[in-house]
Amino acid sequence: MRPRAIASSAFALIGAAVFFAPVPAGVNPVVIHTAGLVILTVGLWATQALPEHITGLLFLLLAMLAGIAPANVVFSGFTSGTLWLVLGGLFIAEAVRSTALGERFALVLLGRFTGSYPLLVSATVLVSTLLCFVMPATLGRVLLLVPIIAGLCRRLGLQPESRARTGLMLAAIVSSFQIGTGILPANAPNLTLAGAAEAVHGVHLNYGEYLLVQFPVLGVLKMVLIVAVTSWMFPARIERKAIEQPATAMSSDERKLAVILAAALGLWATDVLHGIRPGWVALATGLLVMAPGVGVIPLAAFNDKIKYGPYFYIGAVLGLGAVLTQTGTSAALGAVVLPALALTPGEDFRNFMLLALAATAACMLTTNPAQPGLLVPLAQQIADATGWPLQSALMTAALGFSNILLPYAVPPLIVGMQIGGIRFRDAARYTLALAVPSLAILLPLDYLWWRAIGYFG
Repeated sequence: MRPRAIASSAFALIGAAVFFAPVPAGVNPVVIHTAGLVILTVGLWATQALPEHITGLLFLLLAMLAGIAPANVVFSGFTSGTLWLVLGGLFIAEAVRSTALGERFALVLLGRFTGSYPLLVSATVLVSTLLCFVMPATLGRVLLLVPIIAGLCRRLGLQPESRARTGLMLAAIVSSFQIGTGILPANAPNLTLAGAAEAVHGVHLNYGEYLLVQFPVLGVLKMVLIVAVTSWMFPARIERKAIEQPATAMSSDERKLAVILAAALGLWATDVLHGIRPGWVALATGLLVMAPGVGVIPLAAFNDKIKYGPYFYIGAVLGLGAVLTQTGTSAALGAVVLPALALTPGEDFRNFMLLALAATAACMLTTNPAQPGLLVPLAQQIADATGWPLQSALMTAALGFSNILLPYAVPPLIVGMQIGGIRFRDAARYTLALAVPSLAILLPLDYLWWRAIGYFG
């Protein structure tokens, strides 16, 4: 039996054992049943025993059959604007690919940086970072960047499974998420943290404070780390002459798509002014690129070209997070874990590292978008145990979802892998290679930064 089959079978058996285990006194049976189902689901995602969206659909089915939550909770992901951002983004990505506008964007944005592979990786990460400030959704950035990087790789003659192409793709996709964790509106977990902090504790996390606390280390230093790890793991040489060929004039479809994308980017960047959520902008854009007489891809692409696996995967992930919260499973888990950490007032470094590691581990259970739902309700207990301000206790959640141990925990990463043709094995090696120095080096530096700005009170 292959290792993957052994691991997935083990998760299935553990999940079943938990689901059917005798319920301890004083514990809601729904919590035990939810925990068993989550172990099975996360285990199948982690081992890639099934395609991600098939595992997600299995979770939705079993959750309904087991009756652990009502349908409006289990399927709540399908009412989220994030999911419609996925769908619109899939249409946009196909339009960028089919019109070759991605290659043209690549020439403009990155063509001049092809003198060396590390330089090109650095430029890719910088472009991804700049997009984090103006495009408030990781998935949208990933769906925009992947076709652009794919176009650049074609112009450079990089084969689909070459090390150079894999490294560039992963640098663009991972930096879209990881750098964005330092910018409040840039990622779904950030916004979940802010929303939960306000709903549960009445604490408002503002843009400037969040940027000051998180971006210097989780943003700037993480950029440097991503460039270094990518250049080390995927060493490659590229030929500059391959990108210097003269480009043809833009086609009519390219011009139309460029105008549509510019309008969408403008709406994404100014959402605080008009209040239209990124998901609805993406859906409108996706419909527009297929609209007769205006669009650039035929209506038949809806059935023939678009792959809808990411749509169902994201819907299941969001539903899993809602189920964990609604059933009280996340609160029950936190009540067990928090005392085990033995947080002590005055031992700030120890407390900081333990909470960061616990927050990182929580992402493996709940996935990154749902992690704040597990940790935010515990923030007051954390503040009391450490002697920190409540605001600081809340901010520790970001220390966890800023790290990626395995790709399944970050839905936009999975979507980017599927569209970009990245193997799970390569992505897992890459995320683990980034996680080790992030935990061993960046976390202590982040502690020093928090200490320097007086964030421990």
